[in-house]
Amino acid sequence: MKLVLQKQKFLNALSSVQNIVSTRTPIGILNNLLLRGSGSNLTVAATDLDIGIRTSCEAGVEKPGAVTLPARRLFSIIRELPSEELTLDVDSKLGATIRCGAAFFRIMGMPEEEFPAIPDFPAKGGDKNPIYKIEQKVLKELIKRVSYAMSADEKRYVLNGLLVCLKEGKLTLVATDGRRLALADQELDFPKSGEREFILPAKAVLELQRQLGDKDEVSFVVLENQILFQFGTTLIAAKMVEGNYPNYRQVIPAEAKERVTLERELFLNSVRRVALLSSEKSNSVKLTFTKNNLEIAANTPDVGEAREAIPVQYKGKDFTMAFNPEFLADPLKNIEGDTVHFDFIDELSPGVIRYSKPFLYVIMPMRTA
Repeated sequence: MKLVLQKQKFLNALSSVQNIVSTRTPIGILNNLLLRGSGSNLTVAATDLDIGIRTSCEAGVEKPGAVTLPARRLFSIIRELPSEELTLDVDSKLGATIRCGAAFFRIMGMPEEEFPAIPDFPAKGGDKNPIYKIEQKVLKELIKRVSYAMSADEKRYVLNGLLVCLKEGKLTLVATDGRRLALADQELDFPKSGEREFILPAKAVLELQRQLGDKDEVSFVVLENQILFQFGTTLIAAKMVEGNYPNYRQVIPAEAKERVTLERELFLNSVRRVALLSSEKSNSVKLTFTKNNLEIAANTPDVGEAREAIPVQYKGKDFTMAFNPEFLADPLKNIEGDTVHFDFIDELSPGVIRYSKPFLYVIMPMRTA
């Protein structure tokens, strides 16, 4: 294989895929990227067996072919090259020579046959596997609204990802770690036979967040145990998480008795400031609601205390609740509305944050002495 490449285009392709290359795998080929030159393109792919990514960039293909090369080393070399044009020449023994200006590198590769296959996106969907389409910007925004609530506890592996529900003409994303739950949905056109739900693993969620753009559509299709996303020149193939997601609808409180309306940014900044004096041990802030006023307070013996009051729209009875400040701040950082509503039943029941778009966030209060 012999290619002439523009450094920046090649580097962008490598950047798109190299995040998922495992650094701790005993399977040597998984440390490598698959490079295949044909036509006028170079295709670059990476996989860790649970998720695979493939993308391409323009290339002058003087001799088509394929090789796998060590991902980290290749990326480091290309990033440090002095000028814009480089040649990549692979010999019959899989030695890859990289030349750029006066710089010369030679690294050893492995054969492409050892590289695990990444499926191709189907040319057309069927009744059983329809192709869903959504604006990239919309999917990125939905993921942003909920993904922070995914669990990082590997013992509860079904919560290490997003529940994706395709039902009743809606795409619904749900994330929970058992102490809070975030849900966002969007109307989507698909046939009744396309109704299904599955768990998308956290690694795929993070890659979509990183790579989705603000223009054009993303297409996705659900296969037997994999989901494929295709947008631009990029394909992401992820194995679904096996297992049953808990019944999230049971967690969402019934009709609220009290509603507080707040300015999102004002509330977020006040929580952040007051939380500076909460401790790792107590890690809570108290919210005291009185008529048109909210006082946010933290009091940590041996450390100190902080208090801040902000105006709110509220006419109900006085009450106090305590929450984990990080859990309070997360949805406020990741939604766009100017105003949010905080709904309550009583001091011991979960609170619910909502705003103008189809979104809700359920948060458990903390017990305080």
